[in-house]
Amino acid sequence: MTTQLEITTVIQGEIAISDDPGVVFGTLLGSCISVCMYDLQARVGGMNHFLLPGEDCMGTMDAAAYLYGINAMKGLTEGLIKAGCVRERLQCKAFGGAAVLSIASDIGQENVDFLKGYFRQEEIRCVSYSFGGNRVRRIRFWPTTGKVLQNLC
Repeated sequence: MTTQLEITTVIQGEIAISDDPGVVFGTLLGSCISVCMYDLQARVGGMNHFLLPGEDCMGTMDAAAYLYGINAMKGLTEGLIKAGCVRERLQCKAFGGAAVLSIASDIGQENVDFLKGYFRQEEIRCVSYSFGGNRVRRIRFWPTTGKVLQNLC
């Protein structure tokens, strides 16, 4: 008998957290970044999906706040701690930052640079990552186990 998984799509500017072993988070990434963060002991995990590095220059926490890297990372970390995770046990896997559009700015690389600096500053352990390139990534994340599948499209 096959167990039916519930796939929850995480779009730009969203954060999702779960302790349900039947839940899988999914997203599509180009230049955006998605961080899959989890605590294996608590069996809780979450995913964010941000579009831009840094923070909103207006400094407001409105509906668009999680489009910005700093807000999305803080929101994910704080949400996981509220859900029972211990900060020192958090691990993550990160994806995205591709150059899929031919524009002068390389927002994908700016996102990657921001995230690497954030991990260093906040002492967050990133156990694996897949950044750059020029192809779209489809990500599936099992929040209770930390398992991630990536397909390049």
